[in-house]
Amino acid sequence: MRLRLALSVVLCLAAAQAALAQTRPRAPAKPPEKEAPPPSPADLPAPYDKDLLRLSEIIGALSFLRDLCGQADAAEWPVRMKALLDAEGTSPGRRDRLAGAYNRGYRGYAINYRVCTDSAREAAARFIAEGERLSVTLAGRFGG
Repeated sequence: MRLRLALSVVLCLAAAQAALAQTRPRAPAKPPEKEAPPPSPADLPAPYDKDLLRLSEIIGALSFLRDLCGQADAAEWPVRMKALLDAEGTSPGRRDRLAGAYNRGYRGYAINYRVCTDSAREAAARFIAEGERLSVTLAGRFGG
């Protein structure tokens, strides 16, 4: 009887050991990740950023369209964008966002227009009107 009891204990221990051998070891606990540093004040979005990005996109579109149509003010639009970048590009990230909006506006029309058409002239006229409204709004609400 004792032999049977001892044998059953040994068999149970062997079965438990075999079961434990099949379990995967736990991965070591990962150290807690460091929190990202808070954005610098220059990278925080200003309340007028949405309008400023739209204005940058408009300037990009006008840079392309006015040049395509041979307008006398064609060379002014890239200069205006540079002035905007100098005034508002207070950090590399902000500068990149403004330049990216300008490039989107420029490329969006460069893809579609190869020659100056009536619709290109109409688009440019609408952009000039929208840009003027945005400029007046930005200057009126946020100073400048």
